Amino acid sequence: MGSATRAAAAVVAAALVAVCLASVATAQMESCNDVLPPVLVANYSGLACQPVWNNFVLRYHQDKNNVLRVVLSTMYSTGWVGMGFSRDGLMIGSSAMVGWIGKKGLPHIKQFALRGKTSSKVVVDRGFLVSNDHDHTVVVQQAKIYIAFQLRFSYRLTHQHIIMAFGNSIPVKNKLTRHQGKTSFTFDFTTGRASVDGSFPYGLRRAHGALNLFAWGVLMPIGAILARYFRRMDPLWFYLHVGLQFVGFIIGLAGVVAGVALYNKIQADIPAHRGLGIFVLFLGILQVLAFFLRPNVDSKYRKYWNWYHHWAGRLALFFAAVNIVLGIHVGGADNSWKIGYGFNLAVILAAVIALEFMLWTRWSKNSAATPTY
Repeated sequence: MGSATRAAAAVVAAALVAVCLASVATAQMESCNDVLPPVLVANYSGLACQPVWNNFVLRYHQDKNNVLRVVLSTMYSTGWVGMGFSRDGLMIGSSAMVGWIGKKGLPHIKQFALRGKTSSKVVVDRGFLVSNDHDHTVVVQQAKIYIAFQLRFSYRLTHQHIIMAFGNSIPVKNKLTRHQGKTSFTFDFTTGRASVDGSFPYGLRRAHGALNLFAWGVLMPIGAILARYFRRMDPLWFYLHVGLQFVGFIIGLAGVVAGVALYNKIQADIPAHRGLGIFVLFLGILQVLAFFLRPNVDSKYRKYWNWYHHWAGRLALFFAAVNIVLGIHVGGADNSWKIGYGFNLAVILAAVIALEFMLWTRWSKNSAATPTY
C-alpha cells in the first residue's frame, strides 16, 4: 500500500511538472504571437521571435546587407529598457540602444556608450553601433513597451554577446539611472538560441561574495559573540573563539584572492568596495598577529593588548558588514542575496542585544563584575 501511494504521488508530481512546463511554453508562444503595434508593422513585420529573459521578447531579422532589424518588447510601467551589444560579454566597452517614455509622454530612444558603471560614464549619442535615427521607434501598447531600431554591421552577425537591462526611473536629460535588473548572454542570430555568456566570470563573482559573506558575516561574528558572552565556559570559549576566527580569516582570505582575480578580469570601477576590503583585511591581519603577540594575563601590557584586540576586532566586523552590503549592491546581486544576508544580520543583532542585556543583568547582581573580553 505504501509503495502504491508513493507511485501515485510520483505520477501526480510528474503531471504537475509537465503542466508547469507546458504553461511556460504556452506563455512564451503567446508572447511571440502578440500583435505588433500598427506603427511598427510597415518596417518590422515578419521578424523571427524568441523569448530571451524574464518577459523580454526579442524580434529580429538581418538582411543580405547586414542590416539588423530589432524589436525588443517587455512589460512596462515607467523607466527605461535597454539592449546592449558587447564585443567581449562585459558591460564596460559595450554600446546599447535604450528606450523610454518621458515625463511628458514623448518616446525617446538613444544610443549610449557604456564606458563605466557610473552615470557619468554612460555617455549618450556615443558608441560603435551604426544606425539611422529615423528608423528608431518606441511604442507602449497594453502595458508593454516596444523598442524598434535598425543597425548596420560590416559583417553578418552569428554569435553575439548581448546585454539587457531595465531601470524604474525615467531618465532626465538623457542620464540613465542605475538598473533594477540586468542579464547577459550569447545570442545566435542564425538559430535564435540564447546561451549563458561564458565570458563574464560569474563563478568568480559568486565565490568572492559567498566566501567573504560566510567568513566575515557568519563565522567571525559568532566567534566574537562566544568571546564576549560565554567566558564562563572556560577554556572552551577560548578554543572555539580562536578556531572560528582562524577558519574565518582563511576563508575570507580565499574570498580576497577571488576578488583580486575578478578585478583583474573585469577592472571594475568600485573604489569604495575595494578600499573597505583592503582596510578590513588589514584589521584581520592585525588580529592574527595579536594572537601570537598576546602577553600573559599578569603582564602590565595585557590591558593595552585587550584594548587593541577588542576594538580592532569590532571595527573589522563593523566595516566588513558595511562592505558586504556594498558588495551586494555594486555586484548587482539578486534579491536572494539581499534577503539572505539581511536575515543573517538581523539574527546576529537580535542575539547580541539579548545576550548583552543578560550580561548587564548578571553584572548588576554581582558586586564584582567580570571583566569583558
